[in-house]
Amino acid sequence: MKTKLRVKTLFMSDIHLGMADSKAVQAAHFLRHCQCEKLVLNGDIIDVWALKSGGKWMPDHTHFVRTVLKKMEKEGTEVIYLRGNHDDILERFLPFKLAGLSLVDEHIHESPHGSYLVVHGDGFDHVTTNHVWLAKAGAVGYEILLRVNRFYNDYRRWRGKEGFSLSRWVKTKVKQAVGFVGRYEEQLQNLARWKECSGIICGHIHTPADKMIGDVHYLNSGDWVESMTAIVEHLDRSFEVINYHDFCRITGREPKGTVPSVDVSGIAVRPLALPAPSAPPAVVPETLPLPALVAEAKA
Repeated sequence: MKTKLRVKTLFMSDIHLGMADSKAVQAAHFLRHCQCEKLVLNGDIIDVWALKSGGKWMPDHTHFVRTVLKKMEKEGTEVIYLRGNHDDILERFLPFKLAGLSLVDEHIHESPHGSYLVVHGDGFDHVTTNHVWLAKAGAVGYEILLRVNRFYNDYRRWRGKEGFSLSRWVKTKVKQAVGFVGRYEEQLQNLARWKECSGIICGHIHTPADKMIGDVHYLNSGDWVESMTAIVEHLDRSFEVINYHDFCRITGREPKGTVPSVDVSGIAVRPLALPAPSAPPAVVPETLPLPALVAEAKA
């Protein structure tokens, strides 16, 4: 039976609309069949850098935007849009509020576990903040790597093998990249403490995470270019990193496309400092109005 995943809050980031490798189809499919009270779009939703350097706005990208607007109109979803570095053009309009849509630079999400600071995270990337030209050159290089990766994966699938992410492989093998991620997480932890928050939710580095760093709960929503991951706050107010294919399995839907999501089984572990959920994620039959009978679909 096809169902909808019902959650309290949904956090998505780094969809990069305007970029050839944006998984806008999967992101819209995920969002359309996830019912939430609040949707937090945590930066780099629209990739202005890519559009300025030859990227194309596709119908699939428009469909994602329309999906967001429909959730506001038909479901009364509150939408919080935080600017990122690839959509930094929005900075001149901040803060801005129109009906159920808020454009902000940072957001405080209140939870029974304490306050969570929500920021895109580019402010702690010294390349992005101090050497914008280098960051933009790196973005072009990343797009080229993704393009090469696309052809390489076509070849692997032709030989009956699974897809392979060159960029994720580089992140895990290159010491400088591993060190950067570690420093990035530590700096955000310090920011959360300075803001007197129990946790921090960010994006930017395309590396999904759910862990305790010291006494701070660190969450990263990943991206919709390669990882296809998001953060959900369940109805019991616990957090979880979920990927697109697990979402499709939970809701009984056929995944769009052939590209696999990143495996989150090793990171989607609830920290001991937080209470475990009392029940599996709630899913609501699509044909029934709310409130409806809740189907327990996740093992």
